[in-house]
Amino acid sequence: MNFEFSPEERAFQAEVERFLADHLPRDIAEKVHRGESIGKADTERWQAILNDKGWLALTWPTAFGGTGWDPVQQYLYDEAAWRAGAPRTIPFGLNMLGPVLIAFGTPEQQGHYLPRILNGDDWWCQGYSEPGAGSDLASLRTRADRDGDHYVINGQKTWTTLGQHANKIFCLVRTSSEGKPQEGISFVLVDLDTPGIEMRPIKLIEGGHEVNEVFFTDVRVPVANLVGEENKGWTIAKFLLGHERTGIAGVGLSRQTLVKLKEVAASSRRNGRALIDDPLFAARIAEVEIDLAAMMITNLRMLSQAQGSPGPEASMLKIKGTVIHQTLNDLARRALGPAAAPFPAEALAGNHALVDDTQARNAARYFNNRKLSIFGGSNEIQRNILTKMTQGARR
Repeated sequence: MNFEFSPEERAFQAEVERFLADHLPRDIAEKVHRGESIGKADTERWQAILNDKGWLALTWPTAFGGTGWDPVQQYLYDEAAWRAGAPRTIPFGLNMLGPVLIAFGTPEQQGHYLPRILNGDDWWCQGYSEPGAGSDLASLRTRADRDGDHYVINGQKTWTTLGQHANKIFCLVRTSSEGKPQEGISFVLVDLDTPGIEMRPIKLIEGGHEVNEVFFTDVRVPVANLVGEENKGWTIAKFLLGHERTGIAGVGLSRQTLVKLKEVAASSRRNGRALIDDPLFAARIAEVEIDLAAMMITNLRMLSQAQGSPGPEASMLKIKGTVIHQTLNDLARRALGPAAAPFPAEALAGNHALVDDTQARNAARYFNNRKLSIFGGSNEIQRNILTKMTQGARR
């Protein structure tokens, strides 16, 4: 493929940059640049601005309210958005459930749920992982037993990201115990206001509340909320995970993190000289920069060849993308020295003699991002997937 962007693609990039300069709220961009968490209100404000422009659902076809952009346009938008300080859009409805409904949903489900995702009427969360069924997702035990026109759901989900903000959850549930573990699983849509659902927060090591446990006790869900065929949910689960893993690669985010790392290394001094001039540290930065450049080209190549759901390439991007980002976090920790100690960010912010505001939250980022190589299917599982593909094995 040709890695030079065409004049039309450069013009599109300029249009995106103008839009971001004119419409991205400055207060939100400043929070992003400082590494602060973006709350629900700011997320919804930015997504409403994108929806008004018609730029919220990057990967959806125009027939469903998406941009209809080709993969290169999506890439150029993503890069410009990270540079400008745009917060990430919440992926559960836009990048995960939306493509599932477009591919597997009924016309009624598409007509009802897709506009609500775009308008911000529904905030979705993901009901996949369970205690004992994370990386081995096929062993999930949450049951959905048929009772007339309803399923009755009992079980527990865990690591439910941002579930505290959600009003809907899409779930994998076991509707049959026959056959292999991957069989007998169905994909259902659940209103979190349904009686019998309890959500409990999980406090993370960096002090934040990002994930939750969700308990289901005799929760009645209409059969009309089944997506695709009963007992065929594993196919949908894999389809959705392919879209999730591609997003986890985070090329644009890592490129911006690298820029900030170089700034920190340039301003930090070791043995009378800037840290970035230290041969060993400079070599470490160069190594991760080369890896990032290679991943960017791989990502572009994959996007240019993409047809339908991402394949095993998504596993490769997920592994490499998360390792690169964790390496960048580790180098930032080393560059900051004592200021990277796990002090509360609030105690460091404003104390410029010790650390810049943009780096005050480094410890929280470092600890929070330990999860990257685990969620979305651990990197060990992704390596198994790639091994089976290269050996021609099938499950």
